Amino acid sequence: MFQTNSLILLAFLVIALATLSGCTKPPYTNLDNEQLKAKLDQNIPLYDVRRPEEWLQTGVVKNSRLLTFADQSGRLKPDFIRKFTAAIGKHEAVMLICRTGNRTDSLARFLIEKLGYTQVYNVRRGIRGWIREGRPVVRP
Repeated sequence: MFQTNSLILLAFLVIALATLSGCTKPPYTNLDNEQLKAKLDQNIPLYDVRRPEEWLQTGVVKNSRLLTFADQSGRLKPDFIRKFTAAIGKHEAVMLICRTGNRTDSLARFLIEKLGYTQVYNVRRGIRGWIREGRPVVRP
């Protein structure tokens, strides 16, 4: 019961943050595709937080780590936070990518404001922007 209530609260917080996100300067750093490429060259991990069917539809940026953030209904995947926090320390740099940058906007805010992460980067226009510029993708 406690775990279910915690997940509901977490989902509510993510939605609330998404709603308020347009009001202030984000606490994370937005990246364009050139900046993304430079960070990839520095071996900063890139997490693609889309759903598996989205990865198959478009492909992914090479060497992306695939970890689904939310289901089709927008509900937080129950194991996402545990898996993410086990893989990335609070003071390690991490980049986030989704389809257009909206999901990762919410996630980046949550990671910084609620979990204390300090070096979170959001790919501003997501995989769509990456592909639109003719950048390479690989099949997952």
